[in-house]
Amino acid sequence: MARNFRYFEKKRGHRRTGSRLLGSVGEAIFFAVMLVVGCAAIYFGIARLIIPEWRVNHEFVEHACKVVEKRVIDVPSEKGMLFQPVVKIDYEIQGVTYSPYTYDIHHTMLSTRDEAQAAIDRFTERQTYPCWYDPAKPSDAVLVRGHQWWIWPALLIPASFVVIGIGGLVFTILHWGKSLEHRAAVVRSVPTPELFDLPAAVNPKYPYTPDCSEITSSPGTRLAYRLPLAQSPGWTLLGLLVACLAWNGAVSVFVVMVIRSYLAGISDWPMMLFIVPFLVVGIALVIVFARLLRHTAGIGPTLVEISDHPLLPGHGYHLFLSQSGNLKLKSISVSLICEEEAVFRHGTNARSESREVFRQSLYSSTSSIIRPDEPLEAECDLPIPAEAMHSFRANHNQVQWKLIVHGKILGWQGFQRSFPVVVRPLPVDHVSGRTSP
Repeated sequence: MARNFRYFEKKRGHRRTGSRLLGSVGEAIFFAVMLVVGCAAIYFGIARLIIPEWRVNHEFVEHACKVVEKRVIDVPSEKGMLFQPVVKIDYEIQGVTYSPYTYDIHHTMLSTRDEAQAAIDRFTERQTYPCWYDPAKPSDAVLVRGHQWWIWPALLIPASFVVIGIGGLVFTILHWGKSLEHRAAVVRSVPTPELFDLPAAVNPKYPYTPDCSEITSSPGTRLAYRLPLAQSPGWTLLGLLVACLAWNGAVSVFVVMVIRSYLAGISDWPMMLFIVPFLVVGIALVIVFARLLRHTAGIGPTLVEISDHPLLPGHGYHLFLSQSGNLKLKSISVSLICEEEAVFRHGTNARSESREVFRQSLYSSTSSIIRPDEPLEAECDLPIPAEAMHSFRANHNQVQWKLIVHGKILGWQGFQRSFPVVVRPLPVDHVSGRTSP
C-alpha cells in the first residue's frame, strides 16, 4: 500500500533528497514551540512581576502601620540558602485590624544573611511607619515599594523568541513544501523597492528598462548628477548596534545574577555554563561592531558624480570621484561592470545564476594618503561600448550595469562600494541613421 506521507523524495545520483513536506512540518513545529515558550515567559513576567509592581506604585493606598516583629527567614533553594527579610505590621482599615508578615511585593530573597538583616534593621519595633495596602484586598500590604530595573531587560529574551517564532511561521507558511532552490529564486525574482523598481508604466517607451529618476534626482557639485550608493554602510552599522545592545542587555541580567551568587559564596555552575555561549556571542557582537564602526568612520563617504544620465551605447561621459576619510590607501580604482542574472526552473525546483559579462577599468591610483580635510579627488572618462547590452529587468532575467569603487587600505580591510547606472537602448531613428525630430 502506498504511503501518503513520504520521508524521502526521488533519488538524485546515489543519494536521496529529504521530503520537503516533512521539512516544512519540522520547521513549523520548531518555530511554534519558540512562539509558545516566548509568549508563556512574557505572560509570566507581566502577570507575576510587572503588574504587581505597577499596582504597588500606582494603586496601593498609603497608610500608617506599627512594626510588631521583624526577622530573617532561611529559605533553602537549588542555588543554596537564601534569606528573606520579613516584618510583621499592624494597621487598621475601617475598624478591622490586619497583621500581615510582609516586606515588598516581590518577596525578595537575598543571597546573604547580612543583606537581609540590613534590610529589616531600617525598621524599629513598636515604631510607626508608612505602608501601602491593596484597596481591593486590605490584608495585602508592603513596607517597601519601587521598581526592579532587571525585569524589563529580562523580557528581551522571551520577546526575541516571539519575534523569531512569528517570523519563522510566516516564512514557513509562505514557502510550505518548497525547495531551497525555489525559495532563493522567488526572493531574487521579487522586485526590491530600491533604485530601479518603478513600474514599467512610468516609462512606456522602454518597458523593460529600469527607471532612472532616482539617479537624476540628486544634482552634483562638479558634474550634472551625483550617483546614489546601492547600499549605505550606515544601515548595517545601525542594525548591528541594535542587535548588540539588545543581546548584551539581556545577557547582562544573568551575568549580574551569577556574579552576585558567586560573591555570596554560591557557585551556580549550571547557570555559569549556560550563559557562557551567550556571553561569547555578545562579546563577538561588540568586537564586530567596534571593527565596523572604526572601518566606516575611518573610510568616510565615497562620492561619484556623472556628466549625464541615462547612458547610451557608443557614447562617452565624464566621472568625478571624491573619497574622504583618514587613512592610507594602497590603491583605489573605479570600474564599469555589467552583470547578468537568470533564473532556471527544473520541474518544481528553481535556481538562479549570476555572472559578470563585462568589466572595464576606468581609473586606478596607488599609494594615496587621505586626511580629514584633504579628500582624494579624481576625474576620468566613462566610455560605453557601442555593442553594450542595455539595462534590462524581467521576471526571470536581468542585466545590471554599475560603477564599482574598490579600495585597498594599509593595515585595514579593504572596501568596495557600488553605484548602479542605467544604460538605455539607442533610439530607433538613431540606429537607422535618421535624425530624431
